[in-house]
Amino acid sequence: MQAGLFSFDQRVAPADAHEALRTTAASHPFSLPMPNDLATADIDRDVLARLSEKADVDQLLGALSDLDEDELDRLADGARPQKPQRPSPTPPVNADVYEVFEGLTDAQEATRETVRSFMQAEVEPVANDMWEDGTFPKDLIPKAGALFDEVVGRDAYTFPSDDPIRTNLISFEMSRVEPSFCTFWGVHTLLSMGSVALFGSEAQKERFLEPMAAFDMIGSWALTEPDHGSDVSQGLATTARREGDTWVLDGAKKWAGNATFADVTVVWARDEADGCIKGFLVEQERPGYHVEQIGGKIAKRGVENGLIELDGVELPEANRLPGVSHFGDVSAQLATCRASVAWEAAGLATGAYEKALAYCNERTQFGKPTSSFQMVQDKLVTMLGKVTALQTFVMQLGRLEAGAGAIGNERSSLAKVWACDTMREVVSIARGIMGGNGILLDHDVARLFADAEGVYSYEGSREMNALIVGRAITGQSAFV
Repeated sequence: MQAGLFSFDQRVAPADAHEALRTTAASHPFSLPMPNDLATADIDRDVLARLSEKADVDQLLGALSDLDEDELDRLADGARPQKPQRPSPTPPVNADVYEVFEGLTDAQEATRETVRSFMQAEVEPVANDMWEDGTFPKDLIPKAGALFDEVVGRDAYTFPSDDPIRTNLISFEMSRVEPSFCTFWGVHTLLSMGSVALFGSEAQKERFLEPMAAFDMIGSWALTEPDHGSDVSQGLATTARREGDTWVLDGAKKWAGNATFADVTVVWARDEADGCIKGFLVEQERPGYHVEQIGGKIAKRGVENGLIELDGVELPEANRLPGVSHFGDVSAQLATCRASVAWEAAGLATGAYEKALAYCNERTQFGKPTSSFQMVQDKLVTMLGKVTALQTFVMQLGRLEAGAGAIGNERSSLAKVWACDTMREVVSIARGIMGGNGILLDHDVARLFADAEGVYSYEGSREMNALIVGRAITGQSAFV
């Protein structure tokens, strides 16, 4: 464009400017469509003069002739052609942004990695089938035994664990992938084997604990009853009466994990003679012992919970756990297991966050991944903050337990209350962020969302655990 092509001594009216550009374009060998919106623009003589010094009119008009009307409209409005935005590379999913687990010992890290690999290779492929079918895959039991040998060791097993962080990392990693498998493992290794390790005689440890450590004998554990849950310490209705060297058990139990296929179940009953609670090792084939699987669950469907009936079940004195004299003994064991549930809640929440983030990175709506939307990112950040807090919380819980050699009821109950509350918040956001697909097993979060309700409910209700902590911090008992 040469200087003086347009001779404007003053600002030109919009209509005149439009006509001038139209005339110039018509005389050019290229056909240049003129948008109607250009008539609304004021053209300044100085601007045109500067432009004519820097641009070749033939080249400029040639380029303009290739633009469609919408692009010319944008140019007339002062807009520049939009440049295509290159999508940012998706970073790997990382749920440990504060490097909470960076300080693990070599043994702890090895356990964590081994369990994570096992869960991804062996359990995750069948996790949704477990949930859909409502059964536990028995073919995983020998594989679980091999895993136990690797990460715990038959001869190294102790209860409570010598390294609670290492032991609870197992619960964390299992629940991160499949909470029902975590319950199978916890009932067998912590509750059932733990009872024999804590309260059993040397003969019982040889008879029961050794094959249980090999997973050749699977254990269950039965305290809760159909009519007694939170008040079980006072209202235990299952009875045991001694007749010579024989004990006779009558009553019913509910929610016993693994009970349908367990070889032995630890049953807690009240001694009719002294009113104290005692523990018994009940083999599955005992006459009068009957187990029925509980159906209709919406959570932990891969766990085979049993409704147990005991109708005059006779046991020798050799099957009574001699180390138990009152409910306080059982309560000490439950404190350790309750702390493990807090780790389970943290693992489940971590898994839900990871699954939701991966889904949002892949799910495309309106031509973009949903993870690029502001509201979605806000929810992801909220989840990550809660997950980070959970991880930090349980790691400190593990340090305290390792330092003291045990964990008190107040600390384990606080962990159960807070961890499960926070877990529920995370899984709720994860389920919602995925829209309708959030209720499908295909994407895993639906299963974690439902299973969280099981974690929230067992090892003491939220209300009872809150009252335990409340009594500790106020000195006042609010129990009925």
